[in-house]
Amino acid sequence: MSDIVSVSIDEHVAHVQLNRPDKHNALSLDLLEALVATGDRISGDNAVRAVVLSGAGENFCAGIDTASFRELGAMFASGGAAPRAPSPANLFQRAAWVWREVPVPVVCVVKGVAFGGGLQIALGADIRYAAPAARLSIMEVKWGLIPDMAVSAAARHVVPQDRLRELAYTGRIVDAATALDYGLVTAVHDDPLAAAQGLAAEIAGKSPDAIRSMKRLFNEAWEQPIAAALGLEAELQTGVMGSPNQLEAINANIEGRAPKFED
Repeated sequence: MSDIVSVSIDEHVAHVQLNRPDKHNALSLDLLEALVATGDRISGDNAVRAVVLSGAGENFCAGIDTASFRELGAMFASGGAAPRAPSPANLFQRAAWVWREVPVPVVCVVKGVAFGGGLQIALGADIRYAAPAARLSIMEVKWGLIPDMAVSAAARHVVPQDRLRELAYTGRIVDAATALDYGLVTAVHDDPLAAAQGLAAEIAGKSPDAIRSMKRLFNEAWEQPIAAALGLEAELQTGVMGSPNQLEAINANIEGRAPKFED
Protein backbone atom coordinates (compact mmCIF):
# COMPACT_ATOMS: atom_id res chain seq x y z
CA MET A 1 0.00 0.00 0.00
CA SER A 2 1.32 3.45 -0.84
CA ASP A 3 2.65 5.59 2.02
CA ILE A 4 0.28 8.32 0.84
CA VAL A 5 -2.30 6.46 2.93
CA SER A 6 -1.02 4.80 6.08
CA VAL A 7 -2.80 1.83 7.64
CA SER A 8 -2.25 0.16 11.00
CA ILE A 9 -4.42 -2.54 12.56
CA ASP A 10 -4.54 -3.18 16.28
CA GLU A 11 -7.09 -5.15 18.30
CA HIS A 12 -9.39 -5.47 15.27
CA VAL A 13 -9.41 -1.70 14.62
CA ALA A 14 -7.89 -0.34 11.40
CA HIS A 15 -6.52 3.20 11.62
CA VAL A 16 -6.44 4.72 8.13
CA GLN A 17 -4.67 8.04 7.75
CA LEU A 18 -4.44 10.37 4.77
CA ASN A 19 -0.72 11.08 4.70
CA ARG A 20 0.09 14.31 2.85
CA PRO A 21 0.42 16.62 5.85
CA ASP A 22 2.63 19.10 3.97
CA LYS A 23 -0.27 19.56 1.50
CA HIS A 24 -2.99 19.56 4.21
CA ASN A 25 -3.85 16.07 2.88
CA ALA A 26 -5.18 17.60 -0.34
CA LEU A 27 -6.52 15.09 -2.85
CA SER A 28 -4.19 14.20 -5.69
CA LEU A 29 -5.00 11.46 -8.20
CA ASP A 30 -2.59 9.16 -6.35
CA LEU A 31 -4.32 9.82 -3.03
CA LEU A 32 -7.76 9.13 -4.53
CA GLU A 33 -6.52 5.82 -5.92
CA ALA A 34 -4.87 4.92 -2.62
CA LEU A 35 -8.03 5.63 -0.63
CA VAL A 36 -10.06 3.34 -2.88
CA ALA A 37 -7.44 0.59 -2.71
CA THR A 38 -7.30 0.91 1.09
CA GLY A 39 -11.07 0.64 1.44
CA ASP A 40 -11.09 -2.45 -0.77
CA ARG A 41 -8.28 -4.02 1.23
CA ILE A 42 -10.07 -3.46 4.52
CA SER A 43 -13.33 -4.79 3.08
CA GLY A 44 -11.58 -8.09 2.44
CA ASP A 45 -10.07 -8.40 5.92
CA ASN A 46 -12.45 -10.28 8.22
CA ALA A 47 -10.28 -9.48 11.22
CA VAL A 48 -11.14 -5.77 10.98
CA ARG A 49 -14.22 -4.86 13.03
CA ALA A 50 -14.06 -1.04 12.95
CA VAL A 51 -12.13 1.72 11.18
CA VAL A 52 -10.82 5.10 12.34
CA LEU A 53 -10.26 7.48 9.40
CA SER A 54 -8.13 10.58 9.99
CA GLY A 55 -5.62 12.94 8.44
CA ALA A 56 -1.93 13.25 9.30
CA GLY A 57 -0.81 16.59 10.69
CA GLU A 58 -3.13 19.43 11.62
CA ASN A 59 -5.89 18.89 9.04
CA PHE A 60 -8.21 16.17 7.83
CA CYS A 61 -8.31 17.11 4.15
CA ALA A 62 -8.23 20.44 2.27
CA GLY A 63 -10.07 19.04 -0.76
CA ILE A 64 -8.76 18.68 -4.28
CA ASP A 65 -5.11 19.61 -4.73
CA THR A 66 -5.26 22.63 -7.06
CA ALA A 67 -1.97 21.50 -8.58
CA SER A 68 -3.84 18.42 -9.85
CA PHE A 69 -6.68 20.29 -11.61
CA ARG A 70 -5.21 19.77 -15.08
CA GLU A 71 -4.53 16.05 -14.48
CA LEU A 72 -7.96 15.43 -12.97
CA GLY A 73 -9.66 17.41 -15.74
CA ALA A 74 -7.89 15.32 -18.37
CA MET A 75 -9.03 12.17 -16.62
CA PHE A 76 -12.64 13.37 -16.69
CA ALA A 77 -12.34 14.20 -20.38
CA SER A 78 -11.07 10.68 -21.12
CA GLY A 79 -13.96 8.92 -19.40
CA GLY A 80 -12.81 9.16 -15.79
CA ALA A 81 -16.36 9.91 -14.64
CA ALA A 82 -17.53 6.40 -15.56
CA PRO A 83 -18.36 3.97 -12.73
CA ARG A 84 -15.75 1.45 -11.69
CA ALA A 85 -17.47 -1.92 -11.46
CA PRO A 86 -18.65 -3.52 -9.29
CA SER A 87 -19.32 -0.23 -7.49
CA PRO A 88 -21.80 2.29 -8.94
CA ALA A 89 -19.26 5.03 -8.09
CA ASN A 90 -16.47 6.42 -10.25
CA LEU A 91 -12.95 7.00 -8.88
CA PHE A 92 -13.68 10.44 -7.44
CA GLN A 93 -16.94 9.33 -5.83
CA ARG A 94 -15.53 6.07 -4.57
CA ALA A 95 -12.78 7.74 -2.54
CA ALA A 96 -15.70 8.84 -0.33
CA TRP A 97 -18.25 6.10 -1.03
CA VAL A 98 -15.87 3.23 -0.36
CA TRP A 99 -16.22 3.96 3.39
CA ARG A 100 -19.93 3.28 3.09
CA GLU A 101 -19.12 0.08 1.17
CA VAL A 102 -16.67 -1.12 3.84
CA PRO A 103 -18.78 -3.66 5.78
CA VAL A 104 -17.78 -2.41 9.25
CA PRO A 105 -18.35 0.97 10.94
CA VAL A 106 -16.05 3.83 9.97
CA VAL A 107 -15.44 6.70 12.41
CA CYS A 108 -13.94 9.82 10.82
CA VAL A 109 -11.83 12.33 12.77
CA VAL A 110 -12.27 15.90 11.51
CA LYS A 111 -9.69 18.39 12.71
CA GLY A 112 -8.32 21.49 11.03
CA VAL A 113 -10.08 21.73 7.69
CA ALA A 114 -12.42 19.39 5.83
CA PHE A 115 -13.07 21.25 2.60
CA GLY A 116 -14.71 20.12 -0.63
CA GLY A 117 -13.81 16.53 -1.36
CA GLY A 118 -12.40 16.22 2.15
CA LEU A 119 -15.80 16.90 3.67
CA GLN A 120 -17.44 14.48 1.23
CA ILE A 121 -15.00 11.74 2.29
CA ALA A 122 -15.97 12.44 5.89
CA LEU A 123 -19.65 12.17 4.95
CA GLY A 124 -18.94 8.68 3.60
CA ALA A 125 -18.09 7.52 7.13
CA ASP A 126 -20.71 6.18 9.54
CA ILE A 127 -19.81 8.68 12.27
CA ARG A 128 -17.85 11.96 12.35
CA TYR A 129 -16.12 13.38 15.45
CA ALA A 130 -14.82 16.94 15.06
CA ALA A 131 -12.39 19.09 16.99
CA PRO A 132 -13.79 22.37 18.33
CA ALA A 133 -11.57 24.40 15.98
CA ALA A 134 -12.44 22.36 12.87
CA ARG A 135 -13.74 24.18 9.79
CA LEU A 136 -15.88 22.53 7.12
CA SER A 137 -17.08 23.53 3.68
CA ILE A 138 -18.67 22.18 0.53
CA MET A 139 -16.34 24.41 -1.43
CA GLU A 140 -16.59 23.25 -5.05
CA VAL A 141 -18.58 26.28 -6.21
CA LYS A 142 -15.49 28.41 -5.49
CA TRP A 143 -13.86 26.67 -8.46
CA GLY A 144 -16.98 26.70 -10.65
CA LEU A 145 -17.66 23.02 -9.97
CA ILE A 146 -20.38 20.95 -8.29
CA PRO A 147 -19.73 18.62 -5.34
CA ASP A 148 -19.30 15.28 -7.08
CA MET A 149 -17.67 12.91 -4.61
CA ALA A 150 -20.82 10.93 -3.70
CA VAL A 151 -22.41 13.80 -1.76
CA SER A 152 -25.77 13.09 -3.43
CA ALA A 153 -25.78 9.60 -1.89
CA ALA A 154 -23.76 10.00 1.32
CA ALA A 155 -25.41 13.18 2.60
CA ARG A 156 -29.05 12.37 1.86
CA HIS A 157 -29.78 10.89 5.28
CA VAL A 158 -27.24 12.96 7.20
CA VAL A 159 -27.90 16.63 6.43
CA PRO A 160 -31.29 18.28 5.83
CA GLN A 161 -31.46 19.13 2.14
CA ASP A 162 -32.02 22.85 2.65
CA ARG A 163 -28.89 23.05 4.80
CA LEU A 164 -26.93 21.11 2.19
CA ARG A 165 -28.14 23.43 -0.55
CA GLU A 166 -27.20 26.49 1.47
CA LEU A 167 -23.68 25.21 2.02
CA ALA A 168 -23.17 24.00 -1.55
CA TYR A 169 -24.62 27.10 -3.26
CA THR A 170 -22.42 29.45 -1.23
CA GLY A 171 -19.26 27.45 -0.49
CA ARG A 172 -19.54 28.86 3.02
CA ILE A 173 -17.07 27.72 5.67
CA VAL A 174 -18.69 26.70 8.96
CA ASP A 175 -17.20 26.01 12.37
CA ALA A 176 -17.58 22.79 14.32
CA ALA A 177 -20.52 24.06 16.40
CA THR A 178 -22.45 25.02 13.26
CA ALA A 179 -21.51 21.73 11.60
CA LEU A 180 -22.94 19.90 14.61
CA ASP A 181 -26.15 21.93 14.43
CA TYR A 182 -26.47 21.21 10.70
CA GLY A 183 -25.80 17.49 11.12
CA LEU A 184 -22.49 17.44 9.25
CA VAL A 185 -20.75 15.97 12.30
CA THR A 186 -21.96 13.57 14.97
CA ALA A 187 -20.22 15.19 17.95
CA VAL A 188 -17.52 17.69 18.87
CA HIS A 189 -14.71 16.49 21.16
CA ASP A 190 -11.63 18.24 22.54
CA ASP A 191 -9.65 15.17 21.39
CA PRO A 192 -11.65 13.68 18.51
CA LEU A 193 -9.00 11.09 17.70
CA ALA A 194 -9.08 9.65 21.21
CA ALA A 195 -12.87 9.69 21.15
CA ALA A 196 -12.92 7.93 17.77
CA GLN A 197 -10.43 5.31 18.92
CA GLY A 198 -12.46 4.69 22.06
CA LEU A 199 -15.66 4.26 20.07
CA ALA A 200 -13.97 1.98 17.53
CA ALA A 201 -12.58 -0.18 20.35
CA GLU A 202 -16.04 -0.40 21.90
CA ILE A 203 -17.56 -1.45 18.56
CA ALA A 204 -14.75 -3.98 17.99
CA GLY A 205 -15.72 -5.63 21.27
CA LYS A 206 -19.21 -6.46 19.99
CA SER A 207 -20.24 -9.43 17.84
CA PRO A 208 -18.78 -8.77 14.38
CA ASP A 209 -21.71 -10.64 12.81
CA ALA A 210 -24.22 -8.29 14.42
CA ILE A 211 -22.21 -5.17 13.62
CA ARG A 212 -21.72 -6.08 9.96
CA SER A 213 -25.40 -6.98 9.61
CA MET A 214 -26.40 -3.67 11.20
CA LYS A 215 -24.24 -1.71 8.79
CA ARG A 216 -25.80 -3.54 5.86
CA LEU A 217 -29.27 -2.88 7.28
CA PHE A 218 -28.62 0.83 7.74
CA ASN A 219 -26.98 1.10 4.30
CA GLU A 220 -29.79 -0.61 2.41
CA ALA A 221 -33.07 -0.36 4.30
CA TRP A 222 -33.34 3.45 4.15
CA GLU A 223 -33.51 3.27 0.34
CA GLN A 224 -36.12 0.50 0.21
CA PRO A 225 -39.91 0.44 0.41
CA ILE A 226 -41.21 -0.41 3.89
CA ALA A 227 -42.00 -4.05 3.11
CA ALA A 228 -38.54 -4.65 1.65
CA ALA A 229 -36.84 -2.90 4.57
CA LEU A 230 -38.73 -5.00 7.11
CA GLY A 231 -37.94 -8.13 5.13
CA LEU A 232 -34.23 -7.32 5.11
CA GLU A 233 -34.33 -6.67 8.84
CA ALA A 234 -35.88 -10.08 9.47
CA GLU A 235 -33.49 -11.80 7.05
CA LEU A 236 -30.41 -10.33 8.74
CA GLN A 237 -31.70 -11.17 12.22
CA THR A 238 -32.35 -14.76 11.15
CA GLY A 239 -28.78 -14.93 9.91
CA VAL A 240 -27.20 -13.91 13.20
CA MET A 241 -29.60 -15.57 15.62
CA GLY A 242 -28.19 -18.82 16.95
CA SER A 243 -24.81 -18.27 15.28
CA PRO A 244 -21.63 -19.04 17.28
CA ASN A 245 -20.95 -15.36 17.90
CA GLN A 246 -24.51 -14.69 19.02
CA LEU A 247 -24.35 -17.62 21.45
CA GLU A 248 -21.00 -16.35 22.69
CA ALA A 249 -22.58 -12.95 23.41
CA ILE A 250 -25.28 -14.65 25.46
CA ASN A 251 -22.85 -16.85 27.38
CA ALA A 252 -20.43 -13.99 28.08
CA ASN A 253 -23.22 -11.85 29.49
CA ILE A 254 -24.58 -14.66 31.67
CA GLU A 255 -21.10 -15.56 32.92
CA GLY A 256 -20.05 -11.94 33.49
CA ARG A 257 -16.94 -12.12 31.30
CA ALA A 258 -15.59 -10.48 28.17
CA PRO A 259 -16.77 -12.25 25.00
CA LYS A 260 -14.36 -13.94 22.61
CA PHE A 261 -15.78 -13.57 19.12
CA GLU A 262 -14.64 -15.32 15.95
CA ASP A 263 -13.76 -13.27 12.89
